[in-house]
Amino acid sequence: MAEIKNYTLNFGPQHPAAHGVLRLVLELDGEVIQRADPHIGLLHRATEKLAETRTYIQSLPYMDRLDYVSMMSNEHAYCLAIEKLVGIEVPIRAQYIRVMFSEITRLLNHLLWLGAHGLDCGAMNMLIYCFREREDLFDMYEAVSGARMHAAYFRPGGVYRDLPDVMPQYKVSKIKNQRAIDRLNENRQGTLLDFIEDFTKRFPGYVDEYETLLTDNRIWKQRTVGIGVVTPERALNMGFTGPMLRGSGIAWDLRKTQPYEVYDQMDFDIPVGKTGDSYDRYLVRVEELRQSNRIIKQCVDWLRANPGPVITDNHKVAPPSRESMKSNMEELIHHFKLFSEGMRVPEGEAYAGVEHPKGEFGIYIVSDGANKPYRLKIRAPGFAHLSALDEMGRGHMIADAVAIIGTMDIVFGEIDR
Repeated sequence: MAEIKNYTLNFGPQHPAAHGVLRLVLELDGEVIQRADPHIGLLHRATEKLAETRTYIQSLPYMDRLDYVSMMSNEHAYCLAIEKLVGIEVPIRAQYIRVMFSEITRLLNHLLWLGAHGLDCGAMNMLIYCFREREDLFDMYEAVSGARMHAAYFRPGGVYRDLPDVMPQYKVSKIKNQRAIDRLNENRQGTLLDFIEDFTKRFPGYVDEYETLLTDNRIWKQRTVGIGVVTPERALNMGFTGPMLRGSGIAWDLRKTQPYEVYDQMDFDIPVGKTGDSYDRYLVRVEELRQSNRIIKQCVDWLRANPGPVITDNHKVAPPSRESMKSNMEELIHHFKLFSEGMRVPEGEAYAGVEHPKGEFGIYIVSDGANKPYRLKIRAPGFAHLSALDEMGRGHMIADAVAIIGTMDIVFGEIDR
């Protein structure tokens, strides 16, 4: 029998299961992990330093590019921190729109996680199923912002514009004939709210399909049950938040424990796990898909019945309407000053955290009264989770390291910021 050797192995950074430019140095005894050392710094985009040289509004699109799967959730925390510093009241309709799109973003995030995690563990069809629904969700993004990913839709004081009255439709092309186009446009005849409501009715059936493929699947359970177990005490000590914390049985969710916007008006449940393994974290995220769908439906019903402004009328923070600028020179000057000089934020400091799909995403801003932050610090949930990789991976096989990275839902843009 051959002697088992000790190896030091580079996992990544160019690895399809690394979910970004993660270089993992594994110390192995045969195929068993003795130590896992995550190396970061290969992406490092310096967002926090760049923000010190940009006006508050110019820094907003950088937020989209941190966790580039949860774009509007990143914007949400940034806008809340600025609003806390300035003391702006956000119109109630804008708050409902923000909550609705934060939950649409949660669906986008969890669907990519589910598809990619399934693929990492050998469930090839999951990615195709999940991307089918992501197309509709990206169409919602595009309808309000004009961009499918990096929306820059949330703004200090509200949102960029109200929801559109028409839903963009597919057109006939060389690839698709009129009959195929008519079928694609069936649920796009009304407003964006009509399209979102139609999606909320269809979506629970799609989640049932995912569970049919995975939840009781023998191979899936062999890959995830008992893998990467974290006790409730260790989850708290290591700074876990979001599904990583709730998977270990702790019902901590900022939407319930520290409500912001109109989350205290929403009816939804917080799913929690029992054993804190990869399978529990999978079950928590799947149930979150259903709960987010409930919240979106409640927002649609409220937004149908309650028109109103969607951004503050304080022109030192938000631009005047296009109509008023055409007839009022003073409004036009406000517009130019806002986008050329930016807004001046009172001296002070503020922290705002949101229940991002991956956990608590926070923005800490220090202002010295200028038109740009003196200091900006991002509290990214994935950073704390990645630091636990060594503890979660010890004693497992190399193949289990892939499942553990997958269960963390890592996106490197926010970790290596």
